[in-house]
Amino acid sequence: MTAGLALGLAEYAEGVRSGSVSAEEHMASTLERIARHDGALHAYVSLDPGALEGAARVDRDARAGRDVGPLAGAPLAVKDNICALGCPTTCCSRMLGSYRSPYDATAVSRLRGAGAIVVGKTNMDEFAMGITTEFSAFGPSRNPWDTARVPGGSSGGSAVAVSALECAAALGSDTGGSVRNPASFCSIVGLKPTYGRVSRHGLVSYANSIEQIGPMARSVRDAAMLMDAIAGPDPMDDTTRLAGPAGGHAAHLGDGVEGLTVGVDARAVDETTPVGRAARRAAGALESLGASVVDVDLAHEGLSVAAYYVITAAEAGSNLARYDNIRYGYEMPADGYEHGAYVTAARSRLGPEVQRRMILGGFVPSAGHAGQYYLKALRARDVLASEADSSFSSLGLSCLLSPTVPVPPFRLGEKIDDPVELFRMDSNTVLANLTGRPAVSVPFTLCGGLPVGMQLMGRAGEDARLLGVAAALEGAADEMGVPVP
Repeated sequence: MTAGLALGLAEYAEGVRSGSVSAEEHMASTLERIARHDGALHAYVSLDPGALEGAARVDRDARAGRDVGPLAGAPLAVKDNICALGCPTTCCSRMLGSYRSPYDATAVSRLRGAGAIVVGKTNMDEFAMGITTEFSAFGPSRNPWDTARVPGGSSGGSAVAVSALECAAALGSDTGGSVRNPASFCSIVGLKPTYGRVSRHGLVSYANSIEQIGPMARSVRDAAMLMDAIAGPDPMDDTTRLAGPAGGHAAHLGDGVEGLTVGVDARAVDETTPVGRAARRAAGALESLGASVVDVDLAHEGLSVAAYYVITAAEAGSNLARYDNIRYGYEMPADGYEHGAYVTAARSRLGPEVQRRMILGGFVPSAGHAGQYYLKALRARDVLASEADSSFSSLGLSCLLSPTVPVPPFRLGEKIDDPVELFRMDSNTVLANLTGRPAVSVPFTLCGGLPVGMQLMGRAGEDARLLGVAAALEGAADEMGVPVP
């Protein structure tokens, strides 16, 4: 049964169309695996009760010769900050504990239109604020490689579900690495698309100018298939402006890297650490396949984490103002109508990390402080974008390589009381969000028996070409024999 659950999306869909694979049986096996294993892993916070009947309907359509779509009943998981009709969408917060979505996010409706079935909603850091999934109101997810360790975040539940064969693929959201970080920690592929490639309609807002919905899958090809389903302009989201590439996102998967120039982010590659040495091996693997490899020094990259947290906190402070117990989260306090009781109740239903970022988000753009913090962060963002553009142009780079996260997965509770240390875990990922570029994490090796992924950041709009380089790196890792959990 496990081997069947590991089928790639293309192979699975072809099997459903030909009748050699039953979508209903595959879904039943998926649900059985969730029932057996998810108590220890906690990837899901809710399951869709109509998933099995939806899969049976796909089988009936396939037998009748009707088009079942390129995803043909594949069981997909959706992060709990992405709306799915009739399903809870809680953002793993007590503030939204009873909320059920009245509509599908555009990305979800497009997946359904491609034949996929939503099997359930996945665990996450509350309102996507965190990098370990420990800040979920429903308790942490656990890494399937070692359940004493974090799976990464904030899309940790989606990464765990994909890695543990509890779904075929998943959607996450990425504000500063929240798709790529857990992809690295759980040894799967995670893509943050170019800003504007995928609609944000139906994604509960954290930081509008930075966040993107992205695919999480067990292979680069599967990630490309999800992108083909969800990408493209959406009249419900004016930030979407990019049509899908000619030939689809899989167009360059077999191109290889011969003749391309790959930069190595010298600041992010510390060769005194196992992860840094792994990054040099990854660069060497691409060089052996025909790429030219050059070191790149982005002089102002050290500003990226500070700029990111100031900008996102300011946007979060605005977006989360709606959770005031009137528009969302209303609950009659036990001690009556006094206004202060409502405020206290609202505050108590938001976790510590959300409160921390909301307080920061109210302070940094405030009168007397905006010039000192927020405006400086915006200027730093412009400098970083200009510096990245200049390096890519002057060196002719196709992409920039770095470790996705500076360390392998660490233990639950190890860093939860040190917010600054947690912020540093984003040091290699936030640049792609600040500059709107696509970036992908690819499983590459193990350090101390734990997964380590490599990040490739590409040119804006060139998601398909970036996936081609990712496929080459994936092939090199496969030849090295990287195992799966």
